[in-house]
Amino acid sequence: MDMTDGRAPAARPRGLPARLRAALGRRVPTEITEAQLGQVLALVAGAVNAGGFLLVGQYTSHMSGVVSAMADNLALGAAWLVLAGLGALLAFMAGAACSAILINWGRRRRRRDRFAMPLLLEAALLVLFGLLAELLAAPASTVLAVPVLCFLMGLQNATITKVSGARVRTTHMTGIVTDIGIELGKLFYWNRMPGVPEGDRVLADRAKLRLLGRMLGCFFAGGVIGALGFGRLGYAFSVPVAVILLVLAGAMVRQRA
Repeated sequence: MDMTDGRAPAARPRGLPARLRAALGRRVPTEITEAQLGQVLALVAGAVNAGGFLLVGQYTSHMSGVVSAMADNLALGAAWLVLAGLGALLAFMAGAACSAILINWGRRRRRRDRFAMPLLLEAALLVLFGLLAELLAAPASTVLAVPVLCFLMGLQNATITKVSGARVRTTHMTGIVTDIGIELGKLFYWNRMPGVPEGDRVLADRAKLRLLGRMLGCFFAGGVIGALGFGRLGYAFSVPVAVILLVLAGAMVRQRA
């Protein structure tokens, strides 16, 4: 993955499959490919999203449902729920803005760990949130959970967006499922019409299709893990999720050193 913001890309390690390089275009430093980063973050997002629903009854990783609920509640005259939805929306937006600030701050100072900084912040906030929410009573922990989890998902989604050049999202699967459908449509397209030039044949990008399938599978697997973990351990399951982010960010920092 080209992490140099327009400057000459670093040399690619030998042995990285050519089809994977073609599908990704860019890579995270050294052996951590954009695909691997995206899959791990999709796993984390699935876990946090499922955990948020189990604990507070609301998904926090995508804003389409939040905005639709705000519209419904406004039509029904439920002003308090509209304000709650607005808080979740603004928290997600603030997380994305925070990621952009950190990455651009690091870029201006030529910091090699600038893409790891938002992940380190996300891990630290997850640990703090998990420990604090365990100490609070149920109403207070619920009020705290929604904006904090939305902030973390906005932070994460903006980070992978910056890293991948807006090609990868990890906190919601709508775009990924759409792209899978597009590639499947090309895969099953009938190309045997007479007189069609070879260059006009419709061909699926199989490497991209496999990558998208893995992203979707990781989000689903994260949801199962999050549902089991948060269901049994409560907010304390934020700690092992944070450890995953710490390991990922630490690897990025070490490999850029």
